[in-house]
Amino acid sequence: MANWTRIAVVFGSFALLGPVATRADALLDIKPKIFAPGAISGPAHDSAPAFSPDDKTVIFGRSSAAASFLLISHKKEHGWSEAAIVPFSGRWLDMEPAMSPDGSYLIFSSNRPAIPGGRPVDGEMNGQSQPGEGSNLWRVARTPAGWGTPVRLPNSVNASGSTYSPSIAGDGTLYFMRPNLKTHKFQLFEADSTYTEIHELAFSDGSDTDVDPAVARDRSFMVFGSGRHARKDIDLFITYRIGQGWSEPIYLGDSINSPQSDAEPRLSPDNQTLYFSSDRVVPVPKPIPAGGGIDVLREMTTWNNGLYNIWMVDLAQVMARTRPLNRS
Repeated sequence: MANWTRIAVVFGSFALLGPVATRADALLDIKPKIFAPGAISGPAHDSAPAFSPDDKTVIFGRSSAAASFLLISHKKEHGWSEAAIVPFSGRWLDMEPAMSPDGSYLIFSSNRPAIPGGRPVDGEMNGQSQPGEGSNLWRVARTPAGWGTPVRLPNSVNASGSTYSPSIAGDGTLYFMRPNLKTHKFQLFEADSTYTEIHELAFSDGSDTDVDPAVARDRSFMVFGSGRHARKDIDLFITYRIGQGWSEPIYLGDSINSPQSDAEPRLSPDNQTLYFSSDRVVPVPKPIPAGGGIDVLREMTTWNNGLYNIWMVDLAQVMARTRPLNRS
């Protein structure tokens, strides 16, 4: 297990406020769609799309049991361009990019050494040691000349070798996850724009596994993954900002969520689309219609293979049915 850096963490006192206006079954008619099959959603593990403010560039993670890179693709007239490794990735286990709302920088997770020439970061998962396969958060600037050199965020954020899943609000507030010191379950944290004050979120105290925050630009709501739904693995929930607190997290139902794992939520720049990763598969008719085997084979070898792919859903519909009745 990695050694943990001691920090003074200021814990939040946010209250869980407000009755909710919906039940999970109100979301059952909202059906996710695969995002850019064969281009972005491909034959490996694809996750965490981070979009430029104009929605014309996307950086996302692609990984396997052997490697994990950040890839970039550009929107063309008839779809997305072939994805390529970004210039600052390709050597380490890089994943989970988050774009600042103004597009001036990116924060991502990586096991790259904290000190130049050092060893890759050690981590832990569910209390089990992961030598050389941990993660810290790194920030890289986007300039007119291209991408700069990644800089590790301070120890106030990277207090654990298992710090993952950044999300950036419009004012620079950073959300992320790392394990609870006692339960070893992941929980969600908030850091101010200078990364000096760190708060745990009141609804995420380490008693349940909470992962992958995706916060709105104005911090009015957040979608995240959680294991708090006892019947399933990781599922998607939404919570709304109410005053200085957050509403009770709301389960996003059995249509948006699947019997498999659904995680790594991300928001489009206009907050109208929710992207997330899922290892669900699209059922194949049995028997396959005559002549249809070639189409099924094409999907099997490009994306419909039981690995994480990126899915999308109309977030406006979700929010219309989940907003708390009282947000004062």
